[in-house]
Amino acid sequence: MISAAVREFFRRLAERNPAPRTELDHDSPFQLLVAVVLSAQTTDKRVNLVTKALFAAAPTPEAMAALGEEQVAAFVKSIGLYRNKAKNVVALSHLLLQRHHGEVPNTRAALEALPGVGRKTANVVLNTVFRQPVMAVDTHIFRLANRTGMAPGKDVVAVEAALMRVIPPEYLLDAHHWLILHGRYVCTAKKPQCSSCYVYDLCAWSEKSTPGIQ
Repeated sequence: MISAAVREFFRRLAERNPAPRTELDHDSPFQLLVAVVLSAQTTDKRVNLVTKALFAAAPTPEAMAALGEEQVAAFVKSIGLYRNKAKNVVALSHLLLQRHHGEVPNTRAALEALPGVGRKTANVVLNTVFRQPVMAVDTHIFRLANRTGMAPGKDVVAVEAALMRVIPPEYLLDAHHWLILHGRYVCTAKKPQCSSCYVYDLCAWSEKSTPGIQ
């Protein structure tokens, strides 16, 4: 996809949704961090179902650490890998208290030093909480970047680097949310909604179906 097409791609996404936001429910940076850790291989909708009660019981690192691994596991047992996630959530809560006075750090290195926090999770927090122009590549964005021809790559690190190169600076801050929402609701893995896609003409996917709506 040429640079002019990429710019137009994001112009249209921005026009449709000027203020994109994460769909993970949270009331604080700590709660967002926990929600993203819990969201690995799980839908945001499912995470929101379990965090509603979890955050009511333990809204802060202090309360989460006090709750303990077994009780956290009981709250999140309906999501995949719940025992390991509960262990990580309690451990990261302890480390936030020990190393960061209970505050979520604003650097990638400090975030990735927390249990259960990888590059993608760190990028989500840096972008959503601290409004840093970084790109968190999940399965939706990985698929979209490759399918459209915008930023093809063999793995998420390659796609992240490619997206950081091609996305116009004025769109980079919200690009993660625009792409994930487009991949989640329009450019889906199965039966993509090409007939109602507002960037159809910019997409290089050879298997796209009927013309989109402009």
